[in-house]
Amino acid sequence: MIKPKTPTPTPAPVVEPTATPPKDNTLHILAVASEMYPFIKTGGLADVVGALPFALGELSTADAPITLTTLIPGYPAVMAALSEAAGTPTHALSLPKYFGGDAEIVHATVKGVALFVLNAPHLFMRAGNPYSDASGTDWQDNPERYAALSLAAAMIGGGAIDGYAPDVLHAHDWQTAMTPAYLKYLGAGKHKPRTVLTIHNLAFQGQFPAKTFGKLGLPTEAFGIDGVEYYGCVGYLKAGIQFADAITTVSPTYAHEICTPQGGMGLDGLLRARGNSVSGIVNGIDMDVWNPASDDTLASAFTGETLDKRAANKRAVEDHFNIPHSDAPLFCIISRLTWQKGIDIVTDAVDAIVAQNARLVILGTGDKALEAALYAAVAKHPTHVAVHIGYDEATSHLMQGGCDAILVPSRFEPCGLTQLYGLRYGCVPVVASVGGLADTVIDANDAAVTAAVATGVQFHDLTREALVTAVVRTIRLYEHAETWQNIQKAGMRADVAWRRSAVQYEVLYRGLMA
Repeated sequence: MIKPKTPTPTPAPVVEPTATPPKDNTLHILAVASEMYPFIKTGGLADVVGALPFALGELSTADAPITLTTLIPGYPAVMAALSEAAGTPTHALSLPKYFGGDAEIVHATVKGVALFVLNAPHLFMRAGNPYSDASGTDWQDNPERYAALSLAAAMIGGGAIDGYAPDVLHAHDWQTAMTPAYLKYLGAGKHKPRTVLTIHNLAFQGQFPAKTFGKLGLPTEAFGIDGVEYYGCVGYLKAGIQFADAITTVSPTYAHEICTPQGGMGLDGLLRARGNSVSGIVNGIDMDVWNPASDDTLASAFTGETLDKRAANKRAVEDHFNIPHSDAPLFCIISRLTWQKGIDIVTDAVDAIVAQNARLVILGTGDKALEAALYAAVAKHPTHVAVHIGYDEATSHLMQGGCDAILVPSRFEPCGLTQLYGLRYGCVPVVASVGGLADTVIDANDAAVTAAVATGVQFHDLTREALVTAVVRTIRLYEHAETWQNIQKAGMRADVAWRRSAVQYEVLYRGLMA
C-alpha cells in the first residue's frame, strides 16, 4: 500500500501541559525479488518471498504495525495475474527509455499481496522460464534485465513514488543484489532506507564481463574493488554483500559455511569482513498449503494420530510410478538433478540400496547425464527404481504423503524445503549434515531415539559409502514400527512454520532502524 505523506500539523492552542503527538511506529518494508509464489516460481526463492508478507502481517499490531510491498518483474504470468485481479493496477512511475525501451511501475494488491510490478515488456514479456530460453540457455540480456529490476527498487526506495518511502529495502539473491549499490552511488540527497540482502544460494552470483558495466548507469568510480568490480568482472552479488546494511542467509549453519574458504566460493573473505552483519534465519513453510490433514492431492489425508492412513498414499505412489506394491521401505527424491544435490552419489549407490530391498522413486529434472544415469538404473531395477523427469506439484505432495523417507544428499544446501515438507508429512528425512539440513533435522542417534526427539537421519561424509550406511540405518529404524512412528510423529510436531522466522526478520528490520 502506498504510504501517504505525513500531513503538516495545524498549530494547536497553547494548553498546559503541551501534548506530545504520538510517534508513528509503522515499519514499512519494500522487498524486491525475481520471483514470487504464486505468481512466478522456479524454486524455493519464490516460496520464501511469497510467504514473508503473510508471516509478517500476522506479527503486525496496532502498536507496532508492519507493511510489506514486493517489487517483481512483469513476466507474462505476473501481468496476467494483474489483469485478472479485482480492481485496476495503479500507475505509479513512468520510466521512459529504460534499459532499451519504455517501462513503468504499477501498484496493485493481488491475492492479498501488495505489489509493485516493473512492467517492461522488452525485458520481461517472454514465454517460459524467467531466466532462460526454451533450450535452457540464459537470456543474453540477463545483466540488463536484473540491473533494471535493482535500479527500479533503488528508485522506489529513494522516494521516487510520491507518498512512499520504505524504512527497509530487502533484496533477494543476485538478481536484485545491485539495489544497495544503486542506492550508494545514485542516492545522494534522496531518502535512504536501510538495506538487507538475503543470499538463498551463494553458487549463483551474477558475475558478468566488464563490458556490462557501461550499461548499468553507474559512475566510473563504482567499477573498483570497493565497488561492483569482482576479479575484473561485474559482480552483482558481490556488490550487494559490499553495500547492504545486513546480509542474511536461509540457515545459521549456511551463514557459517559461506564464511569459510571451503564454502565461500570466492566471497568468503568479503563475507568475513562484514562480520556480525552476516546472520542466518531458517526458512519456514506454508502450513496451510502443506497440511497432510487437509491436502486434497493425497489419496488419504492423515495426522500424526492416524499414520495408518498413509498406507493408501504409499499405494498411490507405487501406482503413479508403476512399481509393485510392497511393504518394503520406499525412499523418494524430489529435487533438481544436479551435482550440488548429490544425485551422482545416488546413482553410484543405487545397486547397494536395492540390495537392501529398498525402493527409490525420483521426481525432478536437471543435468542430462544424471537423468540418463537414473534411466539406466530404472532399466536395471524396474521393480525397485522409478523416475519421473519433470516437476509436478501434486505429485510432490503425494510422494511426501506416501513415501517412507526422503533422501536429501546435498553437497551444500542453504536451507532446503523438501526436508521440511517431509517432516510435516511423516516422510522421514535422510540428509547430509550441511547448511539448513543440519539445522532442521535431529539425527536418530541412540540418545535422540530414547528421548523420542529424533526426526530423521543425518550423515556427514558426502560419499557413496556414507549414503548407503545412512540408508541402512534408516531401514533398521523402519523395521521397528514403534520407533519409526515415534520419529514420524516427532517430525510432524516440529516447528517448521514461518512465524518464528518472521519474528527474527522483524527483529532484524527494527534493529536496523534503531
